[in-house]
Amino acid sequence: MQAIQRVRRHWAVWCVLLGVCLGMVAAHLLDGTALAEPRTTAPETTTPAPAAPATAASDLLPQERHTIELFKNAGGSVVYINTLARRFNFWTRRVTEVPQGTGSGFLWDNRGHVVTNFHVVARATRAEVVLEDQTTYTAKLIGASADHDLAVLKIDVGDAALKPLPLGDSTDLQVGQNVYAIGNPFGLDHSLSTGVISSLERSITSISGTTIEEVIQTDAAINPGNSGGPLLDSAGKLIGVNTAIASPSGAYAGIGFAVPVETVRRVVPQLIEHGRYLRPALGISIDQRINRYLTRRLGVEGLAIVGI
Repeated sequence: MQAIQRVRRHWAVWCVLLGVCLGMVAAHLLDGTALAEPRTTAPETTTPAPAAPATAASDLLPQERHTIELFKNAGGSVVYINTLARRFNFWTRRVTEVPQGTGSGFLWDNRGHVVTNFHVVARATRAEVVLEDQTTYTAKLIGASADHDLAVLKIDVGDAALKPLPLGDSTDLQVGQNVYAIGNPFGLDHSLSTGVISSLERSITSISGTTIEEVIQTDAAINPGNSGGPLLDSAGKLIGVNTAIASPSGAYAGIGFAVPVETVRRVVPQLIEHGRYLRPALGISIDQRINRYLTRRLGVEGLAIVGI
């Protein structure tokens, strides 16, 4: 009898334990089902971030705004020059014009005079000047000075308004001051490059073999096609005419040269008036053979004048 009671107690305990276990399993299953059910609440909506506004002029640095304004003011005074040359075909006996090269220039006055380098138009039979608005004019050569590598063309624009480039001063330039070059490198018209004056009072050899003095050296990018274009100061005034580069490859290497505006002031008016540069003369005649004789034989120093 006691054994039966013990079995019943054990059976009751096992039933309780089994019920507890079944309850825990059921609760776990119900909880997992609830977690697995899809959410019935409305999904959160996300508002896309507003697009960044376009850069306004007020967002630019003062130096950037200054450069932009300088280019806008001076760009209309810079021209693109195409040169052509005649070619004679021996077999067909025909003469044709073929492109020879390109260069840059700038408006000197409102009468249509354009200043460029002599080497831009040398050996050309015809030149075309293209203004900022892409209007093209056939140009006439007014005068040239190979010794200064300067030339003046003239275009007939009728009543069209021209904007000459203001002239600056090259006598008080400083190494390190900002400069701006506008031209047509590799035919890419109205390109702007910036830099500083790297050195002053340089000397370069002109196309005629003479020496051009007081040349400005700059690190502003100057490439083929920039020749004849203006070198400007921070006020947008002409301080030089871009003329040559020092480069083993023929392209930009960080060393460019510009004929100073003081030379341009002296030469260009004479090219317009006389077609050539008239060098100053004392109005006297000398004979170097007499001078050498007086110096070597008689020990006389000075210059013997043989005519006035």
